[in-house]
Amino acid sequence: MKKLAYLFCTLMLLSCSVSIQSTFENPKKPLTIEDKVALLDTHHSVPKDAEKIGSAHFQDSGFSTDCDFNSNLIKARKLAREKGANVVKVTEKKVPDLWSTCYRIKVDFYYTTSDINNIPQYKLQIN
Repeated sequence: MKKLAYLFCTLMLLSCSVSIQSTFENPKKPLTIEDKVALLDTHHSVPKDAEKIGSAHFQDSGFSTDCDFNSNLIKARKLAREKGANVVKVTEKKVPDLWSTCYRIKVDFYYTTSDINNIPQYKLQIN
């Protein structure tokens, strides 16, 4: 009975996180926390010299929490740093609706040698 209770609690904790599916064709050297990562929304342009290195899809896992747009972008930025991307471009976003209380987004990851500070980008609203 204790094993069943433990399994149930574990499944509940895992089901509260956002489901992230990612693929990286050409990962780079991981970035440090000091390295900037540009966050581009759907209406922003990717720098011309940027090389696409991967993509990801953030979706609801059923009982997801902490899955607003900013939270998903923060998770995408963390994943970008791990894979060496310095640009995260949102390619598709679905707002919460009757079927899901989460933002569902698709992003592409890029590496560019351009100055990140000169790229118009999304400003995170951190509370």
